[in-house]
Amino acid sequence: MSFFIRLLEATDTNRREMEGIPAVQDMLHGKMSRASYEDFLLDLYHVVWHFCPIMATAASRCPDQFIDVRYHLYHNIEDEKGHENLVLDDLGAFDIAPATVRASQPSAAVQAMIAYNYHSAERIHPCCVLGMLYVLEIVSSVYGGQVAGAVAGGLGMELPKGFSFLDSHASMDVEHMARLRTLLQTIEDPAVQELVINAIQMNFYLFTQFLSTNRA
Repeated sequence: MSFFIRLLEATDTNRREMEGIPAVQDMLHGKMSRASYEDFLLDLYHVVWHFCPIMATAASRCPDQFIDVRYHLYHNIEDEKGHENLVLDDLGAFDIAPATVRASQPSAAVQAMIAYNYHSAERIHPCCVLGMLYVLEIVSSVYGGQVAGAVAGGLGMELPKGFSFLDSHASMDVEHMARLRTLLQTIEDPAVQELVINAIQMNFYLFTQFLSTNRA
């Protein structure tokens, strides 16, 4: 069995648990309130702001044995840099100023998610960052477009204003996911494979907690 197939089987329950929580079902079916969407974007800003620094942290620690991972991260950093500004623009559509967003304190779940990914990249293994990439790109590519359309419809708004981050990443991360799948197949060390699977499970768990925060 290939590592990617084993990874899918080991983490699919985590993805389905995330999809099944009431807050996510509300997002998917256009039942999310404006206040909850604004709270979601405020938290999302901090997740996106730290995405590139976490990848850079992991890339700087990749030994030559994982040079493909290092260069994959370089490529992703180039693709993703500045995307927190899309979230700022979306919040601007709800009259929330960039200074307010930057000064905001993320929820406990987001703080934990950010801290875990820095810690795992620095102290466990740099390939743990692939768990973060996998979960965020799965969420964006599979759910991003549907959530953008459903929430916009529920709020009586038209895409893309207020939804540019989710709407744009729905298609962008399909390509990213294809490249990540190819990369994951190059990881042959069983111990590192287990660390990546654990990182995916942890990120699904923490992202589920994030989505459950202030999403009633």
